[in-house]
Amino acid sequence: MNILAIESSCDETSAAVITNGKIRSNVVATQLIHTQYGGVVPELASRAHQQHILPVVDKALNDAKVTKKDLDAIAFTKGPGLLGALLVGTSFAKSMALGLNIPLIDIHHMQAHVLAHFIEDPKPAFPFLCLTVSGGHTQIVKVSGPLEMEIIGETKDDAVGEAFDKTAKLLDLPYPGGPLIDKYASDGNPAAYPFPLPEMPGLDFSFSGIKTSFMYFLQKQIRENPDFVSQNISDICASIQFTLINILLKKLKKASKETGIKEIAIAGGVSANSGLRKSLLELGEKLGWKVYIPAFEYCTDNAAMIAIAAHYKFLENDFCDQTVSPLAKMEFSSH
Repeated sequence: MNILAIESSCDETSAAVITNGKIRSNVVATQLIHTQYGGVVPELASRAHQQHILPVVDKALNDAKVTKKDLDAIAFTKGPGLLGALLVGTSFAKSMALGLNIPLIDIHHMQAHVLAHFIEDPKPAFPFLCLTVSGGHTQIVKVSGPLEMEIIGETKDDAVGEAFDKTAKLLDLPYPGGPLIDKYASDGNPAAYPFPLPEMPGLDFSFSGIKTSFMYFLQKQIRENPDFVSQNISDICASIQFTLINILLKKLKKASKETGIKEIAIAGGVSANSGLRKSLLELGEKLGWKVYIPAFEYCTDNAAMIAIAAHYKFLENDFCDQTVSPLAKMEFSSH
């Protein structure tokens, strides 16, 4: 059973081949053009996907030593994401599946992030909780089976990835700023500058308040000392990172206590953050959790996670037809 998977939800064009549940190739083309604009420009992302998709798919097939005729299905990201970017991947997948007369499998991008844990061992046991953290999403997901997921907590405003990037922008760090905050934070004192934690009911998150309080904090400090940022960059980054991680783990701890689930995973682009990975492992040890963290290459957007999600849908004969359209916003579906 060979499936070609395509991911094009934001600014990475990726293709992967999975054979009987094992990833055979995973090719990612990153778009560097957005760096000069301080964020992803949707129109430029779409054009870059059009340039990259054919060579990326070709390389994925070659790396896997699979021909088009060997394929049993084609999977693609249906949403959520940038509509123009999703259209490129969806149109390509539909055309190729039609030409080869094989089934199509539509994949929810965030559910694929969760299932990235099943690419390699060790794999979490069901049920488990997954903290899914990315540029556009912050969710706590209760996972009862490969296609059975329920969001039990989510952000009501900014995602944590946005909070990282926006605070980095206030510090005049180049885009994407999240990894740079992580880098500087490793040399800083996380207790140097305390920031208030938002009060949100239940298991939901809020990150807009922390961004505002950080902005006022910086303005006040710079008025007193124009060189404040350059002189204290490591401590500033360590303090803001510590606060954002604290917000995430406080809710995750609460979710584990309420559900009684001690199998805990993280997924999504922000799960590549070394501070978050370290803090989660420490908390897990303290609370007797079994913690699962995917390899770095499967944290950020990639087609291997689309492929593993497609593998489970293929086993259920869960296909879509040629009338399928991508969705910029997409509800979390459970089967």
